[in-house]
Amino acid sequence: MQRSERRILTTHTGSLIRPGALTTTEGAACGPGVVTAPGSALRAAVDDIVRAQVALGLDIVNDGEFGKVGWATYILERLSGIEVRQDQLRPLLWLGSDRERFAEFFAAEMPLAVTGMPAEVCTGPIAYRDDGSMRRDIDNLVHAAKSTKPLETFMTVVAPASTAYNGVNEYYDSEHDYVFAIAAALREEYLAVHRAGIVVQVDDAVLANMYDTLVRESPARYREWAELRVEALNYALRDIPPERVRYHICFGSWHVPHVADAPLDAIIDLVLRVNAGAYSLEAANPRHEHEWRVWENERLPPGKILIPGVVTHHTTTVEHPRLVADRIVRFAKLVGRENVIAGTDCGFAQSRHVPRTHPSVMWAKLEALVEGARLATTELF
Repeated sequence: MQRSERRILTTHTGSLIRPGALTTTEGAACGPGVVTAPGSALRAAVDDIVRAQVALGLDIVNDGEFGKVGWATYILERLSGIEVRQDQLRPLLWLGSDRERFAEFFAAEMPLAVTGMPAEVCTGPIAYRDDGSMRRDIDNLVHAAKSTKPLETFMTVVAPASTAYNGVNEYYDSEHDYVFAIAAALREEYLAVHRAGIVVQVDDAVLANMYDTLVRESPARYREWAELRVEALNYALRDIPPERVRYHICFGSWHVPHVADAPLDAIIDLVLRVNAGAYSLEAANPRHEHEWRVWENERLPPGKILIPGVVTHHTTTVEHPRLVADRIVRFAKLVGRENVIAGTDCGFAQSRHVPRTHPSVMWAKLEALVEGARLATTELF
């Protein structure tokens, strides 16, 4: 994994807004989670998005998650033993107490928080089902990188805690067996990305998002729930060198009040237990920007990298490059300049039809990220 040894490097979280050819039914037929566009159309789109990232000045790039419909739902088509029941709705527990506190807001802006979402039910043995789409996505990124030659590439995969996040276990005798069965299946994807020479980024929004709901049962319940899933993730990552793994944790990309978000200092020890070489965290939005202070007391383990979000998908306002630079410098002074890579809070389109802002705004924010890193480099190096 590259480090900021001579200058502050830049990256992002993964999901980028899809072009029109991948959002129309004609251009990209889809199942619940995987794009089944004609191979040439998807490859061309990945070529274009990688080229655009490199041209903008981003150092560590990906395929924009163009082969996925959703950041986590895509995996359901690659696992056996899980059935989505449209007539069995589950409450969105990962929204925590915000659902009650801001009930009128959710009724108006996010009706799913009121109605619930279809249950993802484990009805049999979970195993990885290779449908060829993972190989396709890897090949597309490798192909795009050959001509554009970015400094490094990464690819996103989902964590055990975030797999089937509306899940119900009807098959395994214990929660432990259920979670580890998921981890064993996900390992197939992790290894495929790693063997292709691509950095593995594990996305794990739900580890933090379940905090409020479970802590209200008892703090011990949340720790038990989260520790099991971190253990399972490390099991899935075994034999992959930590320096080839990035771990991204966020507090949900959705535009909601976020008052029920987990405090970073309450979960940072769990985050750092993951056998990863870099940790990607939200740090630019109004609910979490103050949490740079966590690093005044928490020590980044030797050899590890911090990827703080220095621009955010949460607002339409484009950050000034000087503000971006100030955020970078602040982290660099706390954990060391060589240990900071400038990133984004979360993705700009966690699913095919849910862009978090307009494409022109996304690119302006990424441009501010690159320019801010240049300003920070001048100051720090």
